[in-house]
Amino acid sequence: MSQITLPVEGMTCNHCKIAVEKALLKVPGVSRAEVDLAGQKASVDYDAAKASRDQLVKAVTDAGYSVPA
Repeated sequence: MSQITLPVEGMTCNHCKIAVEKALLKVPGVSRAEVDLAGQKASVDYDAAKASRDQLVKAVTDAGYSVPA
């Protein structure tokens, strides 16, 4: 199991937090996604054989938020 913390921009409320968590949990291989709204970041536990950083970033951007490089 791998863990990554992604910076997430554009979140302003609890709805945003939940939307990002749900988007990340839909990625195959993700077992946990926890968003820190105040810190503007998402911590994700995932199986690196099933999911990549790019897939996680795409899930966040598809949900309407951005992940700065």
